[in-house]
Amino acid sequence: MVNITRAADLTVIGANGGGWVATLGTSAPDSPLTQPVSPWEPLGAISDDGLVYGFDEDSQEFTPWGLTSPFRTQITKSVRTFKVTLWETSRTSVQSIMYRIPAGDLAPDGVSGITSFAETASPTPDRRAWWFVVLDGETAKGFYVPQGEVSDRSDVTFKQDEMSGYEITVTSYPDEAGNTVYHTDKVPATPVYSGS
Repeated sequence: MVNITRAADLTVIGANGGGWVATLGTSAPDSPLTQPVSPWEPLGAISDDGLVYGFDEDSQEFTPWGLTSPFRTQITKSVRTFKVTLWETSRTSVQSIMYRIPAGDLAPDGVSGITSFAETASPTPDRRAWWFVVLDGETAKGFYVPQGEVSDRSDVTFKQDEMSGYEITVTSYPDEAGNTVYHTDKVPATPVYSGS
């Protein structure tokens, strides 16, 4: 009889987590167990859909004459994305990324308390540093995006029986080292396989 090796502590359920944003060039926090400090700004409450870490890849297959299966495949596109729905739509950092406006431009008027801004029809690139954390018991996974930009925004619904939120997708771009995402994890050690 074959003994199937399993270890429940090596699985991850996205039980909790959060996100932060900072100006381009901000270094990653040291650990997913460390509270990010300024200039990192929190994204606040994220919907119960959690964080979706996306892979968008294309490849080209090469099948030689006389064969019906490829003998080589070349990756031609490999994009990483992070998708979240931000519920704290009045938070300055959230408004700033949703509308591609510097946070300083969202300060309310000192007398009336009214915040006013305009959306441009010709937005300029708005790359920022991003930090996402997923927590599950003793497991913590950190994702640092040194150069990311909101590449997709969903419609916003204002309705009595629904929480309004900003559903965004952040696309990761290569940094100077050619990397798009840096992982910093605290996970249980994988036991040595004994063959039994």
